[in-house]
Amino acid sequence: MDLNDTIPYLNIDWWHLIIAIVILAVGYLVIKVLMVILKRVMIRMQLPELLAGFLARVLKILLYLVLILVFLGALGIETGSALLAMSAIVGLVLGFGLQDTMSNFFAGVWLALIRPFKKDDWITVNGFSGRIDSIGVMSTIMVTADNIYITLPNNSVWGSPITNNSHMPTRRVDVSIGTSYSGDVNKAISVAMDLMNRHPLVLKDPAPAVRVASLGDTRINLSLRAWTKNEDYWTVNWDLNKDVVEAFRQEGLEIPLPQMDVRLRQEA
Repeated sequence: MDLNDTIPYLNIDWWHLIIAIVILAVGYLVIKVLMVILKRVMIRMQLPELLAGFLARVLKILLYLVLILVFLGALGIETGSALLAMSAIVGLVLGFGLQDTMSNFFAGVWLALIRPFKKDDWITVNGFSGRIDSIGVMSTIMVTADNIYITLPNNSVWGSPITNNSHMPTRRVDVSIGTSYSGDVNKAISVAMDLMNRHPLVLKDPAPAVRVASLGDTRINLSLRAWTKNEDYWTVNWDLNKDVVEAFRQEGLEIPLPQMDVRLRQEA
């Protein structure tokens, strides 16, 4: 087989095909190496992880587009025609939704730059709650507490109120419990305060507090307020909900259940 022979139906000789394949393989490896180097540089620059990931994805797409054009040129295909074809594709995209595409792209840029959250933050947005996994070119990836993978368009994230539960170093735990009107409310408050003061994960500053939240139909509603480190929030929440019930029972404090009086009226 002569390398200068033309491949049937392709109108390309073997020599150009081999060169193009070599360029494609080498280019692919070069892009891989460049991405590794770029990530190390961004780590040394201490760029936020989400911003670094976003920039890496955009650059990778651009490099692959350049590699495709070089590959086509090595095959002997006029790259001008390829560019013309790409322009036609861009025109088609413009006609069928580039507005949404570009809004998602620039929303991703703003999310990466402004940083209302970082990787592994727990946020609530658009009715979804989960841990931030990454910001893509077009979408933001979240993982819920039960390990469900959620993809949200960047513009829906950027254009909505974002609740970041992980941003502040401390959080307040609020636990509600009821005590009887016939019981000693001051004793109930003292027992709840002692419980929070003895918990090892409850912070001393700000100090815990117990307040009378409301007066219900059958009970006095108390609100236990304890501050803790963000990462200990759920541990303290679960502990206080369980321990306050046990403490009230040990001290003989009644926790009233909902009651309803029913009176039967007998007609003469």
